[in-house]
Amino acid sequence: MPAYMIVTAKLKDRDAFIAGYGKAAAELLPKFGGRYLLRGPGAMLLEGDFGDGASMVISEWPDKAAALAFWNSPEYAAARKLREGTAEVQVLLIEAPAIA
Repeated sequence: MPAYMIVTAKLKDRDAFIAGYGKAAAELLPKFGGRYLLRGPGAMLLEGDFGDGASMVISEWPDKAAALAFWNSPEYAAARKLREGTAEVQVLLIEAPAIA
């Protein structure tokens, strides 16, 4: 069953975030079977208390195990360090059947 990683990021330093973490994560994603479905800034908060103006990223994975292999890999741990101090991030992972 496919899995989806949903990232909400309030960027403090957009240029540093994209040049460092964004570039490194984008290079790793396909190596673990992931692909981006959406990457964009300026989310509009309609309800709740996190994410107004944030950047959003949604990636699709073959399954939860592939997403977790990416998330727990030493390569991604190194990439994650590149975003320290550049963003406040919330990450969710969910398995769900594809909707035709």
